[in-house]
Amino acid sequence: MHILFAKGHLFLTDTVMDRIIEADLFRYGGLEGTKGFIKGWFIPGFRYTFLLRKIIRHRKYTIKGLFYRILRRLFAYKEFIISPDAEIGEGFYLYHRGTVYIGPVIIGKNCCVSHNVTIGRAYKNGQIGRPTIGDNVWIGPGAVLVGKINIGNNVFIAPNSVVNTDVPDNAMVAGFPARFIVKEDPTKDWVNDILD
Repeated sequence: MHILFAKGHLFLTDTVMDRIIEADLFRYGGLEGTKGFIKGWFIPGFRYTFLLRKIIRHRKYTIKGLFYRILRRLFAYKEFIISPDAEIGEGFYLYHRGTVYIGPVIIGKNCCVSHNVTIGRAYKNGQIGRPTIGDNVWIGPGAVLVGKINIGNNVFIAPNSVVNTDVPDNAMVAGFPARFIVKEDPTKDWVNDILD
């Protein structure tokens, strides 16, 4: 099922981009198809993600690029600030309204980001770096992920955690500074509605 038909980006074909948007939409309660897209348009998190993906796909000075940038200014929730240089996998889910800042980082598939989250650059031990986040990661409200760190797959980051060190796969992270425990499938009840 393809919702959108447009010329491809330099690295993404139409089918790949459509699949990504389809997976993003499905994360919002299993929405699919045209009716699901219309419902999704009224969900600020999906609307912002959709417009961000279209802005990334179309160059700034093309008609479509300008069109999607104008739509984002008119219809996107203003407190979601995500760099167009961020590499975000399919199935991205913005939970609630509230300030979310994501710099030019790498985020895997099926990542859930709650409100008041910051993911960005930090200077540590003489290095400036940004996080790389794996697949199926749930990031709770108020969490801060900074620096040149790697967050593994299937990681649960508790609310108000400050993460500035690497986190292995299948871990629960909490605290300031964050500490983690390895647990089997910690995101089982938190990362839902994944499009196969």
